[in-house]
Amino acid sequence: MLIVFQDIFNTLVYGDKTSTAAVRQAQSNSPVKSVTSPDMRCNVDPYHATETVTVSANDTIGFKLSAAIFHQGPAAIYLVERNLPPRQLHRHRPDRTHYYYPRKHPFRTGSLIYLDDCHCAYSSPQYLVRAEQIGLHNPPPEYYIGCAQVKIVNGGNGNPDKVSIPGHIDPKDPGVTANIYQYPPLENYTVPGPAVWRG
Repeated sequence: MLIVFQDIFNTLVYGDKTSTAAVRQAQSNSPVKSVTSPDMRCNVDPYHATETVTVSANDTIGFKLSAAIFHQGPAAIYLVERNLPPRQLHRHRPDRTHYYYPRKHPFRTGSLIYLDDCHCAYSSPQYLVRAEQIGLHNPPPEYYIGCAQVKIVNGGNGNPDKVSIPGHIDPKDPGVTANIYQYPPLENYTVPGPAVWRG
């Protein structure tokens, strides 16, 4: 099955609203080539976001992409908590320690990916929402990444395990090295990365 993705994650979708200003827009649609690169965090020197949108813990949030291309491979969404004033948040690069992994979608088709609902607000309601798609169409894999800034309200007190980015995916993981062109066709594909948190 194909996953139909588009150039860059340029629009945040939250509830029935959208925002491009909350997204740290990529400077180009070029992928990150190394899973161990610091650019895995939020792409290569993205532009600063100019707003932080407020979402409820029960909202569906996700990303819309810009122009159709075909990249076979899985997608995932992560959150990183940011305990910073809004002005600093707009300009701050995420560190390596605070990501967690709420949802992942193997081989999903469409121009949107979603975090189904966001029961995830803790002591700080400021977060980066990070989308990642692994393009397996052109080995070695290509990584397409986008981040957006949100404030989550009406949340709970969940405390999922954290992962480091880079470091969340082993370059030798079978989900990274998979040959999608093999015959007989690939079966039982497992999305690389840490376990999904069910909050």
